[in-house]
Amino acid sequence: MDWQKLTYALLLAGSVLAPFALSFDKKVAFYKKWKALFPATFITAAVFIIWDIYFTKHNVWWFNRDFVSGIFIAGLPIEEWLFFIIIPYCCIFIYEVSRAYIKREWKAFIVPVNIILFLVFLLITILNIDRIYTAVNFGMATFIIGLQFLLKTHKTYLFHFYTAYLLSIIPFFLVNGVLTSMPVVGYNNEENLAIRIYTIPVEDFAYLVNLLLMNLNLYEYFKLKLR
Repeated sequence: MDWQKLTYALLLAGSVLAPFALSFDKKVAFYKKWKALFPATFITAAVFIIWDIYFTKHNVWWFNRDFVSGIFIAGLPIEEWLFFIIIPYCCIFIYEVSRAYIKREWKAFIVPVNIILFLVFLLITILNIDRIYTAVNFGMATFIIGLQFLLKTHKTYLFHFYTAYLLSIIPFFLVNGVLTSMPVVGYNNEENLAIRIYTIPVEDFAYLVNLLLMNLNLYEYFKLKLR
């Protein structure tokens, strides 16, 4: 067996192992919320996979066949399809841990942070409208942060989103660091800012905002519908 070709798959398996095992913790009881999680995940995955297929086709990024299994669907390795199920699972699990164990919520800073992020993301989008990866990532982040004002999530769960996001940065940095350093995934610097944190494009941190917050908005919607 060529273990090198399992690199991406093993990274995903390693990422989900602990969150899945701890999903049955009595206080978090994440397994009881799967009925809300999976519809949210599949809807979000559909959006991101379309984006992913387009970017791959137009050479915004590409996948190194030396580090993937070789099974491709619509130009994407099977591992990339699984990414949109496994990574949101891990991040929403962290969000639920935050809700279960962090009882003191500092909500006063949420609206100012949202305003600052909205303006910064909007400015980056406008200044880099010719760079597709930068413009799409920060443009979508501008929209989804702005949407929170309409949804008034600062009054409900947005504190725990920011907590989960910050906690997710650690495993995100480890996993994405491997993906971009080997690289399993390569990027066309003409379509991004060419600014790296270690080997990770700075746009990927906005990408995580988009992926996590879209999943979370839908997840909370389905939780209400299923009550």
